[in-house]
Amino acid sequence: MLKRDTISSALKQALVGTDKCRLTTLRLIQAAIRDRDEAAKAHGGDGVADSDIVEMLQTMVRQRDVSAREFEEMGQLDLAEQEKRESQIIREFLPRQVEGDAMQALCAETVTDLDAHGLRDIGRCMSALKTRYPGQMDFVKASCVVRDLLRVGSNGSALASNGAADTRPAGDGDESGKLS
Repeated sequence: MLKRDTISSALKQALVGTDKCRLTTLRLIQAAIRDRDEAAKAHGGDGVADSDIVEMLQTMVRQRDVSAREFEEMGQLDLAEQEKRESQIIREFLPRQVEGDAMQALCAETVTDLDAHGLRDIGRCMSALKTRYPGQMDFVKASCVVRDLLRVGSNGSALASNGAADTRPAGDGDESGKLS
């Protein structure tokens, strides 16, 4: 089932229910999808794809998480709770997210598979991750993980400390782990 259909179905159910926060959040999502569809059609497209909807939902979650933190810092706990509730509702429509050690392992595997060695390979690694795991991880966080892995790798240290084998040929650095 397409994301937009799932969201439309949830909106119809929310219209019958009594959860006003759920109803307004789902309407907000529908409006954002409609806006993106119209923009895509204005540029000759057919509308937004599911992958674009997932990206949009991820952005909406990040925005609400940031807002919730800011409201908490300002002592406006009721607004922070509302942002957290909206974030939970939006997350229902996202694929199950890969996080923590699993994300670290997938990033390390991708770095190893691509034989990436330095920070210049971040783009290539991120492109591969987005192709392999569309919508399944927070790519902002994944980018930080990849950057750390490649930074360690570019310093001559083994990637093994981050869960991946060092696949570089011997002699890429001196014995102290520093590049000449």
